[in-house]
Amino acid sequence: MPPTELTATSRVTVFPLEALTVAYTTQSTDQRDLGDIGLVTVVDEHSDGDELWRLARELGGRTADQDRARWILTQASRARMINAYANLPDATWKAYVRRRFELDALFANHDVLVTGRIALLAP
Repeated sequence: MPPTELTATSRVTVFPLEALTVAYTTQSTDQRDLGDIGLVTVVDEHSDGDELWRLARELGGRTADQDRARWILTQASRARMINAYANLPDATWKAYVRRRFELDALFANHDVLVTGRIALLAP
């Protein structure tokens, strides 16, 4: 199955996670702009985003998909919250989503986590 492509301009937080460079942004399912979809992607043209799920298992000790999804979102929201990494307020990007995962309950203000890779087109 080919990845789903998303293109947008939004706030993107870029941060290191082990050997990866990760980008975090949000999408909304309606006009309220609540950011209910967390988009956590790897900045690498050869990535498919599964590296994030492996890190959640290896570093986070998580084996259940719900727990691994929450670990990934925790890393992303932590990076944004501490504001020590690159925050790009109006970045244009194209993401190649490989996995869409619905959480069983709201977590870090997200109902859904999507992972894959991203290309930052313009700051």
